[in-house]
Amino acid sequence: MSPRQRQPERTPVLVSACLLGLPTRYDGSHCRREEVERLAEGCLLVPVCPEQLGGLPTPREPAEINRGDGQDVLEARSAVTTRPGDDVTAQFLRGAEAVAQVAGVLNARRAILKEGSPSCGVACIRRNGQEAPGMGVTTALLLRKGLQVDGID
Repeated sequence: MSPRQRQPERTPVLVSACLLGLPTRYDGSHCRREEVERLAEGCLLVPVCPEQLGGLPTPREPAEINRGDGQDVLEARSAVTTRPGDDVTAQFLRGAEAVAQVAGVLNARRAILKEGSPSCGVACIRRNGQEAPGMGVTTALLLRKGLQVDGID
């Protein structure tokens, strides 16, 4: 291909970084999913970790939404706390905003996020040490911004 020929633009899709094999989970691990990586053939996969973007370290204490889900956190009706009881709501909100900004800059209209996460869960999150129905903080914000958000376990 000559320098003047351009590659066709690929559609940007935000992806939980842990699903792409990056060690960004609370315990420093990942949960790589080949089915997500295969999407790279037709899309530009953009790894994001809302918790890291919000300023939390890796590894970090596990966190949960106290009651309700990410919508309740966005509306200040609930908080996100670690198991020892530290309030990390501000970091979760900051991370969600950072991911939304990345989506805006790239004009991304879709995200594939990790189920069960208090940031990324789409249909389920962890609450009181168990799976519970609901969405994470970042998912709630991206849905408000009009993105399609799909969850992968």
